[in-house]
Amino acid sequence: MASLVSSSPFTLPTTTKTTHLRKQSFHPEKHCFTMSRSSSYRRNRIKCAVMGNGLFTQTTPEVRRIVPDRIQGVPVVKIVYVVLEAQYQSSLSAAVRSLNKTGGGFASFEVVGYLVEELRDENTYQSFCKDLEDANIFIGSLIFVEELAVKVKNAVEVVRDRMDAVLVFPSMPEVMRLNKLGSFSMAQLGQSKSPIFQLFKNKKKSSGFADNMLKLVRTLPKVLKYLPSDKAQDARLYILSLQFWLGGSPDNLINFLKMISGSYVPALKGMKIEYSEPVLFLDSGIWHPLAPCMYDDVKEYLNWYDTRRDTNEKLKSDTAPVIGLVLQRSHIVTGDEGHYVAVIMELEARGAKVIPIFAGGLDFSGPVDKYFINPITKKPFINSAVSLTGFALVGGPARQDHPKAVEALMKLDVPYLVALPLVFQTTEEWLNSTLGLHPIQVALQVALPELDGGMEPIVFAGKSHALHKRVEQLCTRAIRWAELKRKPKAEKKLAITVFSFPPDKGNVGSAAYLNVFSSIYSVLKDLKNDGYNIEGLPETSEALIEEVIHDKEAKFSSPNLNVAYKMNVREYQKLTPYANMLEENWGKPPGNLNSDGENLLVYGKRYGNVFIGVQPTFGYEGDPMRMLFSKSASPHHGFAAYYSYVEKIFGADAVLHFGTHGSLEFMPGKQVGMSDACYPDSLIGNIPNVYYYAANNPSEATIAKRRSYANTISYLTPPAENAGLYKGLKQLGELISSYQSLKDTGRGPQIVNSIISTAKQCNLDKDVALPEEGQEISAQERDLVVGKVYSKIMEIESRLLPCGLHVIGEPPSAVEAVATLVNIAALDRPEEGISSLPSILAQTVGREIEDVYRGSDKGILKDVELLKQITDASRGAVYSFVEKTTNSKGQVVDVANKLSSILGFGLNEPWVEYLSNTKFARANREKLRVLFGFLGECLKLIVADNELGSLKQALEGKYVEPGPGGDPIRNPKVLPTGKNIHALDPQAIPTTAAMQSAMVVVDRLLERQKADNGGKYPETIALVLWGTDNIKTYGESLAQVMWMVGVRPVSDTFGRVNKVEIVSLEELGRPRIDVVVNCSGVFRDLFINQMNLLDRAVKMVAELDEPVEQNFVRKHALEQASALGVCVREAATRIFSNASGSYSSNVNLAVENSSWNDEKQLQDMYLSRKSFAFDSDAPGAGMLEKRKVFEMALSTADATFQNLDSSEISLTDVSHYFDSDPTNLVQNLRKDGKKPSAYIADTTTANAQVRTLSETVRLDARTKLLNPKWYEGMLSSGYEGVREIEKRLTNTVGWSATSGQVDNWVYEEANTTFIQDEDMLKRLMNTNPNSFRKLVQTFLEANGRGYWETSEDNIEKLRQLYSEVEDKIEGIDR
Repeated sequence: MASLVSSSPFTLPTTTKTTHLRKQSFHPEKHCFTMSRSSSYRRNRIKCAVMGNGLFTQTTPEVRRIVPDRIQGVPVVKIVYVVLEAQYQSSLSAAVRSLNKTGGGFASFEVVGYLVEELRDENTYQSFCKDLEDANIFIGSLIFVEELAVKVKNAVEVVRDRMDAVLVFPSMPEVMRLNKLGSFSMAQLGQSKSPIFQLFKNKKKSSGFADNMLKLVRTLPKVLKYLPSDKAQDARLYILSLQFWLGGSPDNLINFLKMISGSYVPALKGMKIEYSEPVLFLDSGIWHPLAPCMYDDVKEYLNWYDTRRDTNEKLKSDTAPVIGLVLQRSHIVTGDEGHYVAVIMELEARGAKVIPIFAGGLDFSGPVDKYFINPITKKPFINSAVSLTGFALVGGPARQDHPKAVEALMKLDVPYLVALPLVFQTTEEWLNSTLGLHPIQVALQVALPELDGGMEPIVFAGKSHALHKRVEQLCTRAIRWAELKRKPKAEKKLAITVFSFPPDKGNVGSAAYLNVFSSIYSVLKDLKNDGYNIEGLPETSEALIEEVIHDKEAKFSSPNLNVAYKMNVREYQKLTPYANMLEENWGKPPGNLNSDGENLLVYGKRYGNVFIGVQPTFGYEGDPMRMLFSKSASPHHGFAAYYSYVEKIFGADAVLHFGTHGSLEFMPGKQVGMSDACYPDSLIGNIPNVYYYAANNPSEATIAKRRSYANTISYLTPPAENAGLYKGLKQLGELISSYQSLKDTGRGPQIVNSIISTAKQCNLDKDVALPEEGQEISAQERDLVVGKVYSKIMEIESRLLPCGLHVIGEPPSAVEAVATLVNIAALDRPEEGISSLPSILAQTVGREIEDVYRGSDKGILKDVELLKQITDASRGAVYSFVEKTTNSKGQVVDVANKLSSILGFGLNEPWVEYLSNTKFARANREKLRVLFGFLGECLKLIVADNELGSLKQALEGKYVEPGPGGDPIRNPKVLPTGKNIHALDPQAIPTTAAMQSAMVVVDRLLERQKADNGGKYPETIALVLWGTDNIKTYGESLAQVMWMVGVRPVSDTFGRVNKVEIVSLEELGRPRIDVVVNCSGVFRDLFINQMNLLDRAVKMVAELDEPVEQNFVRKHALEQASALGVCVREAATRIFSNASGSYSSNVNLAVENSSWNDEKQLQDMYLSRKSFAFDSDAPGAGMLEKRKVFEMALSTADATFQNLDSSEISLTDVSHYFDSDPTNLVQNLRKDGKKPSAYIADTTTANAQVRTLSETVRLDARTKLLNPKWYEGMLSSGYEGVREIEKRLTNTVGWSATSGQVDNWVYEEANTTFIQDEDMLKRLMNTNPNSFRKLVQTFLEANGRGYWETSEDNIEKLRQLYSEVEDKIEGIDR
């Protein structure tokens, strides 16, 4: 945290003299202590990642201990201090040594310092408590981590009254209350009526504690008049202490120690100890290690810069790139600035000018504006900005103000990089750690700066010393970003990288929801018009596909893609310094991937200064043995050669990764905080990386941002539509309408019989219990049967699905936006005072919408009908509103003006007009106006288009505005797309609202399982935590785990969740359910703090003294502890994921590439890759393999469970869901061989549902794969659309393989739809023969593996088709 510590949160009053810091006031000798410490440390601890106490921080306070020689008759003053980082160490040590040497004989000083993170270690904490026993003075600063703040408070509280002085500078309130200086105290902090304490109120409104401290310093004179004189004196000394501390230099600290000990240590009372006033440095300014002083004026600084004699002319020329650096003042004033000097010198050595600015407070937005922007021209002086503080631009570690930061950075408009020094780890600990950075540092210094639009979290320094290779990487990349601002467009070279997954010609250009080649074509046309040099661009996007793919035949290993470059082995080894590291996994180059046996082949095509290249794949997806390895293999030679070509032969100024997502960011290496031995870092090299990422996938976008240094630009997922009804389902809808109008005539029973037989033809008898046809049933029972069928088809009809694929730069038409708006309108937003449209309409007829949902779910006919009327009225009202803002082509035009005219006059509001013809004519107009005002804002956002604009900004070296990723229906702030996507503050989840939703889902899940399981609660549930889901829902599934085991999250003063508390069995009203949590690799990377929290929660529950029939966690942990011969805590390990740097169970790769023999092999992959546990008792050890505990825990599972949280991604859309499904595996591990129940919670609509897995797979098949609306939408995208259809079928086979929950009729109907229909078959074959071949192969595989029983004729036809399409593909070649 470069330097949390004295990034003091406040500026200082100017009453004391301000000096410009002169060159000679630097203390180079201060470094020797730190450096020698680190070198001796290096000798002693190389294996620290797993050694010692299992914590991250294994440094020792002994390096900060000074014990003076005892002199007869001279009192000893003992000082104990606790700080966040070590930059005060050298300054304070120098002060104490100086006092002991020349102290005038009044006292000897003993001092020992602790870094707050060291207090996690029990032995260190005990020694801290022991040190406090005989200490005179305690000093604490920047203690903002709650659990450690509590430890400090508990230790100091015991001895506070005995101590002579306790000084705590900005920290959490519970530590601030320890302050004691004579009669000055803060014990009533936040409670007392006195003016001092009023300053600490309203923490939520102000930017927090630090600002209140600042007010305290500024308003001192006003405050003192309320206090008796001795109190006033003590308060004044507290403020002076603060000024000395913030001044930080050894001279200031010498005077600080003299003042405090002379005033408060009894042994020194009566002595006259002289001290000087604090020397105050500039609050903010420009500092350069070679400058004679600090500058407050950028012009003065630049004048000095241009007259320097130690630089060459190139550095003074107007053509040199200019880099702005943001530094922390505390490092400069304490002389702990070696790492800053290294960056400045490296940049200058590479020909860049540097403007290094600093601030004493935690708000850098003012200095950025003052020193980086020319006040006259309003243009930036700099070409790129690099913050070396590691903090959010405004607010540091405590509270942030991201909107203020974004405003300052948008005005500056240059790329903004945030690099960081190690705070909680030594260099060796970081190098040896598979996790990389300490989780708390990730939360404070990686996640928070991302919310400001910060990129490239490169670790550039250890504790106070530069890491030279990393500094080189950082400086080169900062200059490369700066060059984008200065280089003419016609000279810029861009490498567009597309993906092909699984590796097949039919899959080149695969990306979630994106029509890749049409999008590239649209981007290139735009760039060409803008002045980029793009030669020979074909006339159409189809022709572009042809040229890149060359011919659409064959797997990758044959060179039938267009070969852009052949790289011989010698050239490859020369250009790729890490090539020899890859030989362990792949042998000598060139190997057999992306190679012709002699050369490595780079696939793609060049158009002038643009190269469109195909990123190689992982390389092991076809090798089942490699997929069983628990850790992922390195990239292969062909993969490395691709990036060496792009950077060093083609000479790209930037690379544009096109669509979600490739393999680069998932290569092995640390989770966060790459070293130069991490593959993503080596591969991307020095190329600025711009990455188009789907807006609804913030979690994987964040991995790309952190591991491959990407500027991630969001694109829209295709507009959603209601699935509608077709074929037999449509007929059912018509029959139900007839029944309602004729049920009281004699025809009722007859129509019900038709409904039953049609429902059976549509296979709805699997979802709804239907009586036999012709069976006599009462009128009431008839209503119930019809109600249940009606409810089911309504569920299918209203299911949202993205239709077609998105093209970059083509926003949806207004009509396409209707379904999205209807769904936005369906959610209550109490925090914004917005009622949902369904609830407004239900209240009009005297009902609550929740009751209507419940009644409809039960199949009560009048409720199903009412819900249909509400749904239809909602759609109609929204449609009438949208219609008023569109032109004749159906596109939204000039939304702002049209909306203001609608919302300005309440006379003819279109929604009121529409509703006046329905039963909801009397709906509350005020609530409707508020809602439609909000929908109007959303509509503007949906149709805004900045995807191309943001790309061009990034390529021109400008700042891309950051924005959250997620589901636009839940969080319309995701829109408009074209933002630099970020996730959220990982310590902010789960929120209270997420906990409320989680409780509802868990209660429904347990009710459902009890109903299906003879009234018994499940003892264990095996479930999955996904990164993106938890970002979109603010931690709902995380909260579900907590509620299952019976704990709730507790947030600290700053709203951060770092603690849980037990919910009593009485309040829970049921037993505590055991869990086995499989965290995705992405969740592990983003939310390691939350894994820590869950592990602590489960272990806490396992140790409760409760009856085992009421606490299944304890029941199983005791059994497993006894079987394994370990303690209960270890047996209660339940939080699992992959090994660090590895992702997925590889089951998806095996299924997609048909490279598996039997289900046992898939289960072995899952067990070997997913059995790594996180241990909160040894968080520094990273992910440890605990396969035995994993298997034993899974063997107790009665149910498996996953969440669906947004309409865009369902079970068969992506392979991740079945990749994480352990249903069949659990059956094999259970002693009784019983198959667990499998459930899916669906919170995609306001009416949350818990369905079985098989119900959900059926719903998915009916609404997507078998639905003409969906597949015709896909086929309208041509080549890519065929691949999407094939992918859904392959993922369906995946579910058969992992769970056995796919009905035979799903495959039969799919075969009828795509193979029996001759016209359809020809369209598929002609549009993308490779994907069609894979489709046919998947049908044959489903049959061969026993998942689909069908007629021999069907199989024969498929075999014939397979050889036909093979010939066609071969024939293209002839």
